[in-house]
Amino acid sequence: QVHLVESGGGLVQAGGSLRLSCEASGRTFYSNPMGWFRQAPGKDLEFVASISWNGGNSDYADSVKGRFTISRDNAKNTVYLQMSSLKPDDAAIYYCAADVNQKPGTSIHRWEYMYWGTGTQVIVSS
Repeated sequence: QVHLVESGGGLVQAGGSLRLSCEASGRTFYSNPMGWFRQAPGKDLEFVASISWNGGNSDYADSVKGRFTISRDNAKNTVYLQMSSLKPDDAAIYYCAADVNQKPGTSIHRWEYMYWGTGTQVIVSS
């Protein structure tokens, strides 16, 4: 059974940083894009970032470009999201996801992802 487990969320002051991790178990995803999404209270799930199988390509939502960095360590079956210059608008539950398809690029649409974690909460105080 496949599991994606996020960690690293918490409370941070505006302007601060957090590093989220997502470790996969049950199968490997070294040939698959992986991504991060988030959902704030009362809002829809939104795309945050995606990374290609080898880390050579990445895509970001406009709202996080220049502040967030996605990376992965295939040896550890883990994907990371380094978040800097956090704003109150970044507060949300962050989910990692794995695309079941093997392809060279990234995946930016939620429907492309088959496997999802249960989320980690990020709270940003102003």
